[in-house]
Amino acid sequence: MARIKKDFQIVLISAFLFLFFCSSCGAQLLSLCKFDSIYQLGDSIADTGNLIIESSLGAATPCSRLPYGETYFNHPTGRCSNGLLMIDYVAWEARLPYLNPYLKNGSDFSHGVNFAVTGATALPTSVLAARGVITPFTNSSLDVQLDWMSSFFNATDHAEEVKDALFLVGEIGGNDFNNAFLQGKTIEEAKSFVPDVVQAISHAVRRVIQYGAQRVVVPGNFPIGCLPIYLTAFETNNSTSAYDEFNCLKDFNDFAEYFNERLQQAIEDLRNENPDTAIVYADYYTAFKWLFSDAFFLGFDPGSLVKACCGVGGEYNFDGARFCGSPGVQACPDPDRLVSWDGIHLTQKAYTLIARRIIHDILPHLHCYA
Repeated sequence: MARIKKDFQIVLISAFLFLFFCSSCGAQLLSLCKFDSIYQLGDSIADTGNLIIESSLGAATPCSRLPYGETYFNHPTGRCSNGLLMIDYVAWEARLPYLNPYLKNGSDFSHGVNFAVTGATALPTSVLAARGVITPFTNSSLDVQLDWMSSFFNATDHAEEVKDALFLVGEIGGNDFNNAFLQGKTIEEAKSFVPDVVQAISHAVRRVIQYGAQRVVVPGNFPIGCLPIYLTAFETNNSTSAYDEFNCLKDFNDFAEYFNERLQQAIEDLRNENPDTAIVYADYYTAFKWLFSDAFFLGFDPGSLVKACCGVGGEYNFDGARFCGSPGVQACPDPDRLVSWDGIHLTQKAYTLIARRIIHDILPHLHCYA
């Protein structure tokens, strides 16, 4: 009987996934837009190798070591996951090669560039430092990445490619708040950063439009209260009011929504300023929560949604002193059953599902006509 029940569950999961994705089976929906290239700004959600090239400090960070990259590449690439990231799936859906990191000398940039850097912030590190927030791994904040982009376009003739390119401005800004919270800032103090972070992102959108961008995607933040790093750092016994139905910290998720709402307001202003440019909000928050609400049907273990696959210790399998990639810290046997990879970043499976949902959501707003 138990075997029959398990087989039935597998059939249900398979049927659900087929129905959800059948409209894009083999279709590679973004190919409808005929993008020639993709340009990515951001942080570790999208970095395909810049941090580990940038400095000796970056080369020593956990994402430079196994088990990072074990699922798809069989070796670390600088991607902070067990395999591919959302930007990799975006490129695949557009029928373009995976984006090479900007700092990788001799790379083929004919179909786009990835400027994202793990640990990057929206605000300059000096501005954050003046507010008592230290950025530990990199100084390559959003303004630095924009300068890289400017240098790249000035050195090459990409006028036609830019016109037919997809620009992704973010996700960025998450580390401004992560660093603030983990260094002792309150939610109210972090809220005081929000207008400046949103302004920095708006400025970035305006700059890429000046470069000729006609289609720009601006992602919001994840529900950070569901991440093991937050659940471990801010664990409380006040379970009745502090946690939601998924055992996520409500106050931090409320903060992420607060930021996302103000980012969306800014995007609306940018649309009014630039009526001939498609500027699209990517709702990472809702897509992430969907993984939790439909966990069983998506193939995740409902009992491990807030646990890290690669980690050790505690209720959330996370210990900041013994991070994934540290000696003796191993990955779980089946990463596809978990949402969180290392307590901060997601598994390849989670990124795949979020990317596909986001593409379904944003495609009608990109003004692509076959």
